[in-house]
Amino acid sequence: MTEAAVSSLQSESQIGRSLLRDAIRRLLRDRLALLGIAIVLGMVFAAIFAPQVAPYSPIDTDLNLYVTAPSAAHPLGTDDVGRDNLSRLIYGARVSLGVSLFAMGLGLALGVSAGLLAGYYGGAVDTLIMRLTDVFLAFPLLLLAIALVAAFGPSEFSAFFALGIVTWPYIARLVRGQVLSLKAYEFVTAARALGAPNRAIIISHILPNILTPLMVYATVGIANVILAESALAFLGLGAQPPTPSWGGMLSDTRSFLLAAPWLPTFPGIAIFLTALGFNLLGDGLRDALDVKTR
Repeated sequence: MTEAAVSSLQSESQIGRSLLRDAIRRLLRDRLALLGIAIVLGMVFAAIFAPQVAPYSPIDTDLNLYVTAPSAAHPLGTDDVGRDNLSRLIYGARVSLGVSLFAMGLGLALGVSAGLLAGYYGGAVDTLIMRLTDVFLAFPLLLLAIALVAAFGPSEFSAFFALGIVTWPYIARLVRGQVLSLKAYEFVTAARALGAPNRAIIISHILPNILTPLMVYATVGIANVILAESALAFLGLGAQPPTPSWGGMLSDTRSFLLAAPWLPTFPGIAIFLTALGFNLLGDGLRDALDVKTR
């Protein structure tokens, strides 16, 4: 390799590190993004260390504690079978966040693959994949997820699988649009002229250049998936009792809305804060990674 080539690679590496440092600095200066990061990290921490953080078992019952108000012993009160509401809320983060994150991961795996193939190869491949996405997009997201969960049977796995399946078409369309734009760039044309195989061009040249919009979309999209997962759990199509989930807790305590409003209020707040945190983080990433705002 010539000295000029080495110098060019070093220069590109320095530029990349400079852009990354600049993006991190702008993200850390965004107070709303920092709030989103704090909320997300707090929820993730609670989910991972639930056994250490939760004061009680989330499934142990005590009928002597039937619907007690918040107190020092039970800061968020107890439910209609005497289970500690705070402990169930903490363990519920495991289900709600876990299902949503895995569903988004499945949606990304399917959507990115389909979008890359459709955008890069075009022709019949593009037509087939895009018509398939049209079929999925013809149905409301939540209605299709309900149908899929009903077909496989209510469970955490069914909810994760259904939400991943209904998410991938949106990601595929986003990736396809990005690939169609990048495919016309000179660096792709040069790589093709040098004899680089299609697989190498897709993985080494196109995929790294679509990571920024993907990161932003995935972060904001997780908030929507959390809401959808909570809706499925509320309808009894997610984690089954006695496993706690935020949507299930809302469903179980909705009849106490007037008599014991703290029971449905706290799961609702948890869902709201988590969705808000991911939305704020996504907005912050979008602004930090947008080179036009530098």
